[in-house]
Amino acid sequence: MSNLLDPVILFFILGLLAGGAKSDLRLPEPIYKMLSIYLLVTIGLKGGVHLAEHAGWKLAGPVIAAVLLALLIPTLTYVVVKRWGGFSRDDAAALAAHYGSVSAVTFAVGQTFLDRLGLSHEAYLTLLVAVMEVPAIGLAVALARRGEGKTQWGPLAAEVLLNRSIFLLIGGVAIGALAGHERLKPVEGFFFGGFKGALALFLLEMGVLASQRMGDLRKVGGFLVGFGVLMPLFAGTLGAAAGSFSGLSLGGSTLLAILAASASYIAAPAACHIAIPKANPTVTLTAALGITFPFNLTVGIPIYHALAKFFHG
Repeated sequence: MSNLLDPVILFFILGLLAGGAKSDLRLPEPIYKMLSIYLLVTIGLKGGVHLAEHAGWKLAGPVIAAVLLALLIPTLTYVVVKRWGGFSRDDAAALAAHYGSVSAVTFAVGQTFLDRLGLSHEAYLTLLVAVMEVPAIGLAVALARRGEGKTQWGPLAAEVLLNRSIFLLIGGVAIGALAGHERLKPVEGFFFGGFKGALALFLLEMGVLASQRMGDLRKVGGFLVGFGVLMPLFAGTLGAAAGSFSGLSLGGSTLLAILAASASYIAAPAACHIAIPKANPTVTLTAALGITFPFNLTVGIPIYHALAKFFHG
């Protein structure tokens, strides 16, 4: 209940209600894009500042854990939805890409959740948002193209790395690390001070978009609805365990669990549109945006925190 009463979550619920009631509430497209750029850059800046100050050798364990998760989760997703869900190879691979890569917005909401609890975390975890995107999408494309020998990996790698979300995250981390806290002081009021307000407005729009996707639930079937809830819980358990065993704090393990449980609806759709063109976007976007994203924001995040507490004893 505490999570549901957070203003950021309430804005998301307001968007869900607006979409369900067929309201004409929508953010203008330029504002929506500007908010997404602002959020991604700010997340990167925060991580970059602390990366320069505190990372060092401690970063090795979490990065290895994140890469392993980014390879294991799409593999499991592919096997489950293809074998038991009866999905085609292309649709199964596209779902693997979406669930193996991560949602920066869900990560940001997780940060606000920890702030409300007064629980600190390793700020360099922002780097893991970008680290987990690339191998997950690459593996998913390999699963879709295995045996065909048609994939041009150079252009695909460039497409993934130059995708707006990954590029801005990596760029923000680099700027934060190079500039440092002192040099960022003139702009920290704009970037850091307005972060939660911008996140609330962005989630208002995401709530409207998510409610529109819920109309497609009948098309994707009961199996995918169950998968969109159960897979994040399983992946979140893996993330919480990996965070604990790799030496992260309780807050850090919670965030890694949130990342593992999240599903991409920005980078993965863009990559799949190019690399797996036969995949049905109704299936992938409805699962990631219409099922998993609302579940994580309203119910999942507190569960992943509880799982992290369990693995930390």
